[in-house]
Amino acid sequence: MPELPDHRRGGLLGVRLQRWVWTRRASSWDHGGAAGLELVIDAVLEAAEVRPGLVAVDLGCGTGQLSLPLARNGAYVMAVDVSQAMVDLLEAKATASGVKGILGVVTPIETLSLPEQSADLVISNYALHHLRDRDKAAFVGEAASWLRPGGRLVVGDMMFGRGATARDRSIIASKVAVLARRGPAGWWRLAKNAIRFTLRLQERPVSMDTWTRHFEMAGLTDVSATPVVAEAAVIVGTKP
Repeated sequence: MPELPDHRRGGLLGVRLQRWVWTRRASSWDHGGAAGLELVIDAVLEAAEVRPGLVAVDLGCGTGQLSLPLARNGAYVMAVDVSQAMVDLLEAKATASGVKGILGVVTPIETLSLPEQSADLVISNYALHHLRDRDKAAFVGEAASWLRPGGRLVVGDMMFGRGATARDRSIIASKVAVLARRGPAGWWRLAKNAIRFTLRLQERPVSMDTWTRHFEMAGLTDVSATPVVAEAAVIVGTKP
């Protein structure tokens, strides 16, 4: 397993807010994921090319949608989440199903620090769109340094920009149409989402092209980004 970092950092208001939000959602997380999330999970796991003995770091692990199948297939997994409640549920599920090889770590993704070349796989699903844009680029650079030669960085997430491409506009239009059909409740949510999207609050998705640039700037090779369903896509790169 990778050496554990020092996690005595991160008392910022933003971190506290993240922890509060995800702790509140922990108990219902397995029952109310985003539409099509199972398809994205399957695509991320396929891109991971897990093998027995592989050392993996699962960022934003939640209750184990990636960590548990990775460990079942023989990987050693460091499961990282900002919420203690999420990690507790993951560990309880692992114990109940007899899955071993998972180490839960409670820390924000932004403050995680690991030794260079200590992992074969860094993986994340539907977590990194919460990072500020500059932190996304910094994260990719850090994650690339953690990988051994031949290791993979695999990210599944909502990936769309602010309307510059036909795909962006199609995704935004689809989301607007779905909420508009729900009547007053949907209109209220549409207004809230418009404010969040405009001001980059809570959810901060960027396009597949932006992610591709981050991966390539970090020195990763064989970078490919593939749409999965709706706004979701998976991007993968390899450490040379």
